Parts: sequence; C-alpha cells; structure tokens
Amino acid sequence: MIVYTCHGAARGVTGSCHLIECGESRILVDCGLFQGGRDAADANAHDFAFDPRTIDAVLLTHAHLDHCGRLPKLVRDGFAGPILATAATRDLARIVLLDAASLQEEEAKRAREHGRPVVVVSDLDDAFHALEALDRRVVDYDVTVDVAPGIQATFLDAGHILGSASILLTLNDGVSQRRMVFSGDLGHHGSGVLRPPRQAPPADFVVMETTYGDRPHRSFEATREEFLSAVGQTLAAHGNVVIPTFALERAQEILYCLHQGIRQGAIPASVSVFLDSPMAISATAVFRRHPECFGDDFLEALRKDDPFGMPRLHYTRGVDESMAINAIEGGAIILAGSGMCTGGRVRHHLRHNLGRARSSVIFVGYAAEGTPAREIIDGRKVIRIGRQDISVRARIWTINGFSAHADAPELIQWLGDEPRQRVFLVHGEPDRGMAAMRDTLRTRGMAVVCPEFDVPCRLA
Repeated sequence: MIVYTCHGAARGVTGSCHLIECGESRILVDCGLFQGGRDAADANAHDFAFDPRTIDAVLLTHAHLDHCGRLPKLVRDGFAGPILATAATRDLARIVLLDAASLQEEEAKRAREHGRPVVVVSDLDDAFHALEALDRRVVDYDVTVDVAPGIQATFLDAGHILGSASILLTLNDGVSQRRMVFSGDLGHHGSGVLRPPRQAPPADFVVMETTYGDRPHRSFEATREEFLSAVGQTLAAHGNVVIPTFALERAQEILYCLHQGIRQGAIPASVSVFLDSPMAISATAVFRRHPECFGDDFLEALRKDDPFGMPRLHYTRGVDESMAINAIEGGAIILAGSGMCTGGRVRHHLRHNLGRARSSVIFVGYAAEGTPAREIIDGRKVIRIGRQDISVRARIWTINGFSAHADAPELIQWLGDEPRQRVFLVHGEPDRGMAAMRDTLRTRGMAVVCPEFDVPCRLA
C-alpha cells in the first residue's frame, strides 16, 4: 500500500510536512514550523500526528524555517534516521536551526522573568542533534538515491533559495510502482542569482505549492526599477530605508540589486548600507561557498565586482552596532530580519522609523496573515511592536516582484501538460492562491485535490 498524508501546509501556507508510507517504509518530506500568531505556536508545540520513531528518513527541500523548523523536535521525539538534503541546504539549515533555537531560549528566559507561560519547541541541544542527522547524507542534484526499502529519491533544482530542491520519489510497495514529485517551494524566474527551476518530470502524483497561485508577478526589470526609485526618493528626502529581509536569498538578492543601482548611478555611491542580521551575514558567507547553485549572470557579476563587498556595506553582527544605527535619522539603507517582522532586529528599526514621514519601509517578500508585516501592508495606522504602539507615518512600499516564489503562470509552466492521476495543492492561502490554482487546473482537465490536514490519501 502507498499512502500520502499532509501534516502541514494543508489548506495553509506554513508548517510543510508530508508523510509517505510505502509498504513497510515511512518517510517525511520536510518538517517545518507553522508561522503567524498564537495558533501557530500551539500547533508547533503539539505532538506529531505520527510516531517519529517509525520514520525511516526525512527529505528536506530547502532551509526555510517553515520547511525545516520542527526537525529538532522530530529528533527529540524519537526520530533516529538520516535527513537528506543538498550541501547548500545543509549549510543554510545549520544557520537557521541554531538561530531559531537561540531565539526560543531567549524568549523563554524573558517569559520566565515576567512569570509568563513558557513553550519551547526546540532548544540548542535539540538543534545540534538534528544537525547530526542532517550531516549523515548529502545529495547532489539529478542523482537518484535509495532512501528506504521501496523508495528512491531524485533532487531537482527548484531555483527558490540556495540549495532548494523539488523531489521526485519512485515508490514500490512490492505490488505497485508510482512516481510522485514534490515541488517544494519553486523559484521565480528573472533575478539571475540562481538557476531557474527544473520543470516537473513525468509522475503519477504531484504535490505543488500555491503561494502565488492567484497572480502573476511583475517582470523583474520593472520590479528592480520600482525598488531603486523607492530607495532613491527616500534618500532624496533625507529619510532612512528599512527593508524587512528574509536572511536566505532575499537579503543577497537585494544587495545585488543595490550594487547594480550604485554602479548605474540610480543610488548615490556615498550611501551607507547596513546588513543588520547575523543570520543573513552568515548566509552570505554560505553563498560564496556554493557557486554551483548560481545563474550565469550572477557568476559573472561575482567575477567582475563582488556585490557582497561594496565599499560602504556594513555587516553588523553585534547588538551594540545594531542599536547604533538608530542614531541615523536619514540617508541609510537598513536590511534587517525578519521578513514578516515577527521578531529580530527589524522591529527596533521599525520603532525608530515607522513614525518618520520622510522614511520608507519597503516590503520585498510574502507576508502571511496575522504577522506585523501583513498589518502594515494592509494599511494599519497604528502598529504594536513589543509593548509600544507606533503610528505609521513612513511611506510603505510593497514590491512583490522580488518574490522567491514562482507566480501563477510559472507554476503552470512548471507542472506542464504531462498526464497526472492527481495534483495535490498545498502551501497557499485556501481562498486565494490555492483556490485560484485549483480552478485553473480543473479547467485544464486535471484531477486536483486540496488535501485535508492529517487525512490519509491512498495512492495504490
């Protein structure tokens, strides 16, 4: 018997976790955190709906927290197998998991000091044990590997972030053989930093993300022009530019864009740029170690003039260095995490800049429902950050063309016209991207399912 069960990102955006049972073998594709609000925190702390001790292996599509963040909990709860990933994903996951565990320990300490309930999904010890499992097996793109009896996997470049992969499974339970492909998160064409995603191979079943399944992105060139215009207008008004930035891929892509803007004269060469995110700084170092993931344009740029080494680019690791940036009332570009403003250093930069009419906040990525970023984007006039209410006077820009996710036309292009028994849609807002992609694919004659949370689907 072959069975698929979606234990995360079912009719929702985060918490990616997929269980495949094939004969006596059981594997997971991803094991990520739920994000956005108290419901997510409760879901992360809850027991898994399966016994982690029975899982033979985990296949990790990429290192974003909503795909890898519950791996330490999985190991703590009894998983003892290997975690398979590309080399770049392994290196980025090390940064992400240790950073997340450190933040949880700090938040737990503050909660205890104030007599609040403490929920820690995983601590540093859990993270290190998960990393030991991740170090056991590194896989290369386009190489088929044995995962468990009856299960083989091939990792294909997904073009989303460094090392990201779609995963093709060949499943044989001794009676039937099926092919199943998981998109993971698919990349957006055009930035030139990474190679574009590999198209979905022939497969009986497809599990596909739908984050932007309801819309096309603007072209990257139009996005870049709008971004540089927003930065230029803010600097001309003697304001600061705050860019809430995801540490993996987005920060490096924005640095590349700023570097191009300075070289072409769209941004003054004298501007100070701050990468105020220890995780993004570490991720940038990982980028340098994995040129095998880059597109040709970015490789050429690295050879000519390193965009990560601009003369007035400041890498601020220390807390004191980060706080010192707040003394700058205008003329600075500040990239800081987190991208959805749920934590990290961007929150104190927002406290100091949201109330300044001459400053700008530029959102360059997806903002989930229930996050501060989404509230700001949706036009809230007063935002609570920590224990302080901040009036929003700064100009707010939302520039989604930088998205690391494929848009609706690119998702359809990736899926192609190959016959499929079923297409499972996951990782999207159920009444937006997921619903729109469901309707689009059904009009094309495809059998489409939006799987329910924790409900098994028999495949053979």
